[in-house]
Amino acid sequence: MSALLAPLHAFWQLRLPGLVVAMLVAVTAQFLSEHYGAPAMLMAILLGIALHFMTEEARTAPGVEFASKTVLRIGVALLGVRISWEMFADLGAATVFLVLGGLLATIGFGLLAARLLGQSRAFGFLTGGAVAICGASAAMAIAATLPKGKTAERDLIFTVVGVTVLSTMAMILYPILAARLHLDAQATGIFFGGTIHDVAQVVGAGFSVSEETGEIATLVKLIRVTALAPVVLIAALLIRARGSEDGTRPPLVPAFVLGFLVLAALNSFNVFSATVIEFVNELSRWALLTAIAAVGMKTSIPGLLKVGGAAISLLVAETVFLAVLILGGGQLVAVM
Repeated sequence: MSALLAPLHAFWQLRLPGLVVAMLVAVTAQFLSEHYGAPAMLMAILLGIALHFMTEEARTAPGVEFASKTVLRIGVALLGVRISWEMFADLGAATVFLVLGGLLATIGFGLLAARLLGQSRAFGFLTGGAVAICGASAAMAIAATLPKGKTAERDLIFTVVGVTVLSTMAMILYPILAARLHLDAQATGIFFGGTIHDVAQVVGAGFSVSEETGEIATLVKLIRVTALAPVVLIAALLIRARGSEDGTRPPLVPAFVLGFLVLAALNSFNVFSATVIEFVNELSRWALLTAIAAVGMKTSIPGLLKVGGAAISLLVAETVFLAVLILGGGQLVAVM
């Protein structure tokens, strides 16, 4: 028995110290979020960057690497438990088409704008997907399928920081904009849910207006989250068809995407109780928070500053593009 457990013991002995550090950063970030109102993801990134030296320590580096990759994939896969096909029926075909159309258009805009601004196609897809789908979670899921270039981790941390900051700004500014435009509850909910990057900020903005607006906004946002698995799957298939620089190919279907789809399918058949869904949601949130803390630890400030103004302009342009598209379309849907 001891011989069977030896490899497992060695595995965790190597990775546990760094993993524990990443988890402690996540707990600290959550504490700061709850007591001072700052986004937990942003706090985890900033605290992680301050602990960059941990990736140079032989004892903690393997665990940080494990958290930034494996724990990340687990967290993304567990997001599937939020999804069910009933959501599509509740919103109606017009709203679903608007949200998904806006999502695809934003990714396409990101690819085109990236080229015009001298950025790589991978960076355009990363930022466009993060803005279009679900912010930091989408950025991490997309990054897990992209080729690992020299700037991959820098691009990921920039995108996560950028969409988190923009999402927080949107949570504050969009309710003011909706009031100025005299949008009703449905149009406001579609606007918030279809444009704000992160789920937490969508909830905050929606319920700050009214309970009806909050419910519509959350539902619309979850439709965008639903698109995460298909988008990542298509990206993985395209990358696999092209092959990587070293001639190897990624798996046909990434395991975390398959896990996401399986959980979404099971939830559509009401397999999970409300208690289980709540528990898995919380587990997913902590996994993603731990993973982004680890990604932060792997990022140096001098490297992050090299991103440049063009990358910032790209992220802002994608955000504005999506907002204008959904705002116009949402008002049309609301009167139909």
